[in-house]
This record gives sequence, structure tokens and C-alpha cells, in this order.
Amino acid sequence: MLPILDRFAKARVAVIGDLILDCYLHGDVSRISPEAPVPVVRSLSEEVVAGGAANVVANLATLGVIVDVVGLTGLDNARDSLIDRLQTHGEIDISGMIGVADRPTTRKLRVLGAHQQIVRVDHEDTSPCGSRVEDQLLEAALSAVDRADVVILSDYGKGVLSQRILREVIAKCNAVGKKVLVDPKQLDLSAYSGASILTPNRKELTASTRLPCETDAEALVAAAAAQEMSGANVLLTRSEKGMSFFPLSGEPIHLATVAQDVFDVSGAGDTVIAVMAASLATGLSVRDSMKLANHAAGIVVAKVGTACVMPEELAASLAAELASPSVNDGRHISREEAVAQRWAWAREKLTVGVANGCFDLLHPGHVSLIKQAAAACDRLIMALNSDASVRRLKGPSRPIQDEESRAAVMGALKGVSAVVLFDEDTPLELIKALQPDILVKGADYTEDNVVGAEIVKARGGRIVLAQLSPGQSTSKLVATSKLLAKTETAY
Repeated sequence: MLPILDRFAKARVAVIGDLILDCYLHGDVSRISPEAPVPVVRSLSEEVVAGGAANVVANLATLGVIVDVVGLTGLDNARDSLIDRLQTHGEIDISGMIGVADRPTTRKLRVLGAHQQIVRVDHEDTSPCGSRVEDQLLEAALSAVDRADVVILSDYGKGVLSQRILREVIAKCNAVGKKVLVDPKQLDLSAYSGASILTPNRKELTASTRLPCETDAEALVAAAAAQEMSGANVLLTRSEKGMSFFPLSGEPIHLATVAQDVFDVSGAGDTVIAVMAASLATGLSVRDSMKLANHAAGIVVAKVGTACVMPEELAASLAAELASPSVNDGRHISREEAVAQRWAWAREKLTVGVANGCFDLLHPGHVSLIKQAAAACDRLIMALNSDASVRRLKGPSRPIQDEESRAAVMGALKGVSAVVLFDEDTPLELIKALQPDILVKGADYTEDNVVGAEIVKARGGRIVLAQLSPGQSTSKLVATSKLLAKTETAY
């Protein structure tokens, strides 16, 4: 499934809905105000991120999807900040962001002290927009539908998705055979009649159907009621219970959560609908699209505040699912298995190191390097040049031992978690794939000429230059053995 992430760049998704600028004021709280029984927050920093439908846009663009955004803003500094923020995420067509002078850009200011939200201040106008503005929104929305592979309607109840816009956009999608996914906020789900998929959470589904949806059986009944109102399939996000898809016909699909740590669930629904739409746009099945969306949700809830999922995070989470965290016995594994194993260890919060070389005739210098490498990380992957690679580097008479023999000897050493071969002249491509936390080479190198150092340091990793053992060299061993062979022949 991993190559699918590369195909996101060919997908185009239209996002139509309520754009929000989420603002966070981080501060320090050390006393209560003498004016009223409220905490005094000493401002330390401020940040702004895309929220609401804009967060859906940001998640899509971060994954490499081309996005057309349609929504309503004021003509104010908040609009400028929102546009600036969106454009940092990727390729986004903002021509459908309609600005009006008599309405503020929806902005939510959250004041946090010691990582706890103290108060939220909302700047918004949720009244229906006038007919002229509605005409502009509809024109932009229908134009975006024409360009898109899949359409998202992100309804936060701020006035953009009027009955007319919902009706005409959904009708247009159905007429041209394009899927339309809806994040619903209206209690009357018939407003979304004709949509392909609704993506409510448990609270929203219960509010609209007045039915509980905690157990699988309850969720099935509530989803059926929602389908009766909307005529749409239902993808229910269920927090710690994962997600469930209830098709109009056929058996439900249930996926358990992959979240390891949950710090903040805000924006998780935006991530789910974004990844679902992107995946469906690339031709993935509903089940496989759910799998990607489920992994993405597990990543985003471990972040504080409204956040996006990076492609490499999603790839890592998917890869980790393929591996067994128990591997730590020096076994020889394939590159694909090594990547999966690397991220399985990452999920256990284990640091992963990589050391590489030919390791043709193992000597005390090699043992010393491996011992230092193993001490620098929790799990050590030894990357060995294949036989073909060694011959290109060392000549036709090398290696002395074939790759399987070298891998077996290497894997038997204490501290080696796994061994993987690479056929290239350098380990650069393997390092790109593994993204290790630690990269180990001998001290005869400098950080600047260690292959792959820039990749490791770019993600916060470090380079370890292991101390060398004087007088230890495979080439010297080979030369000595040849000399001895000649001497014995002479006698």
C-alpha cells in the first residue's frame, strides 16, 4: 500500500465549507487575578493554524494532494493569516475563498496555560450570507467540482453550506459521477441527501438520530437511521473504538484504533475525511481508504492542537503494522522488512541506529565499532554491501565470504538486532528508506563525508563516529593471508 502515498500528488480534491483560523496563545499561569477569581496568564508565544474546512485543506495539501478550496472569509488580517498559513502546506487554489467586508473571518482564540485550555474566544458571524455572496460561493463551488476527483463538504455550521449550495453541489457531483464526502453538523441529515459518505463522530450521530452508538449493535441501528434520512453511506469515527463503515448495502467494516497516545482529538475528524477523500481519489477501495484514514487519525490525536499528518508519518505507521516488535536477534531480513521493523520499534519509543560496511573478514576493529554502535541506540541494524557491491568496490577477488555468510556472522554478534543487504555502491537509498535516529561510521570519517548524514540530521538524528582499533584492517588480513600462501607454496 505504501506506493499509494506517492499517487496522492496526482489527486485533486475540492473542499467546500467553513474556513476557520485557529489561534493559540500559550502562557504561564502562576497566580490568580486580584480583580476576579480567574487565572492571570503571562503570554509566552502565539501561533495560528488552519481550522475547520481549512484544516481539511491543510491535511490534503500536506499529503501532496492538489486542493481547490471554497469558503467565506472577511476582508481582514485573519483572512491574510489564513491564506499565508494554507500556502505553507502545498498546492492550493484559493480563488474560491470569497472575501466580504461586512463579515469577520471566523477565528477561534484559545488561551492555554501549562498545556491546559483556560478559555476560548470566538470571533464569528454564523448568519446566512446574502444572495449575492451565495451566488459567488455556488459559482466557485461548481467550478471546483468540475476540476476535482473527489469533493468534500466540511460543515461547521458557520453559514457557508446553505440548503441551496448543499443541494446543487451534491446534485452536480451525482450528475458527473464524483464522490462527495460530508462532515455533517446539521441535526437534520436529510440536508445532505444524495451524498456518497457522511463522516459523523459518535456525538454527532447520536445528536442527529437520538440513538446511542457505543456498541457495534447500537452503532448499526443509529447508522441505519442516518442512512434513512440521507441516503448516504456512513463512516462513523468512534474515538478509542476506531472507526466503522456502514454501507447502504453489504456488511459493516470495523477497524480498531491504532492510536498509541491520545493528547488532543481536535481536528481528528478533519484528518479522517481528508485522507479518505485522497485515498478514494487514487482509486483505493473503501476498506483500504479507511485503513489509511485510521492510521492518520492515530497519528494526529497524539499531537497537541489542530495538526496535520506528514506523508512520512503515515508511511511509517503503515510500515510498523507489518512488523513484529519482538525482532531483536540479528536475523537477516529484506529491505522492506527492515523498514517495517524500524517503524515498529519507533512505535515502542526505541531509537534505531544503522552502521554499514562490507565486513568481509570480521576482525576486532569491526567488533569494537559494532559494540560502540549498539551502545548508542536501542536497536542496531547492520547494513552490509551485497557481493555484487563488494566486487565493484574491492575488485573481482572480493568478497572472501559471500553475503549470506557475512550476514550470518554479523547477526551472531551481541548488540546486532537485524542485518540487511544493499546492492548499491553506497547505503544512501537504504538510509533514505530507514530514516534512522543514529548513523554510525568509523572515526576516520567526518560528519560531512558520512553518506546519509544530512538525512539523519534533518529529522533530528545524530552521527556517531566510532573510535578505531589501531592496526585492524580487512585489507591487511587479506594481504597477510596471500603472503602466507606464497610462502607455503615456496616450501
